[in-house]
Parts: sequence; structure tokens; C-alpha cells
Amino acid sequence: MKVEYDRDTCIGMFQCVDEWEDFEKNVDDGKADLVDAEETDDGVFVREIPEDAEFDAKFAARVCPVEAIRILDDDGEQLVP
Repeated sequence: MKVEYDRDTCIGMFQCVDEWEDFEKNVDDGKADLVDAEETDDGVFVREIPEDAEFDAKFAARVCPVEAIRILDDDGEQLVP
């Protein structure tokens, strides 16, 4: 399972930071950062979700007000939201 984070879409509400520790506040530019993610496209970051963090990652995606976070299964299908 992977998380895909579109940083350009992020509006800096930081609700994801409250739900999953792998999102961190970046106060310099007012957006969240996804720890240990690889930029796969301009402003889009992807990384694997550890099994013990799947619940928190899904919740972070659900609370994002602009749907900047997507949870994808191993086939690339979107699971959340």
C-alpha cells in the first residue's frame, strides 16, 4: 500500500499532521511534508506505508480538506477517500 501526496494541492491546514506522524509541518512554506517520500512528478510525493501505519495513513487522507492525499493499493487503485 502506498500514499500519494500532492503537495501543490495542500493548503496547510495540517490535519494530516495530527493524524499520522509521517506528515510534518513545514512552517517555512505553510504546507505539510511527507517524510521519506520520493517526488515522482512535479509536487507529487509517493512512499510505501508500513503495515502498522495503514490506519493512520488512511485517516490522514480522509481528513484532508482538499484531497491532497491518496491511498493506493498494490495495483494502483485508490482506496481513500
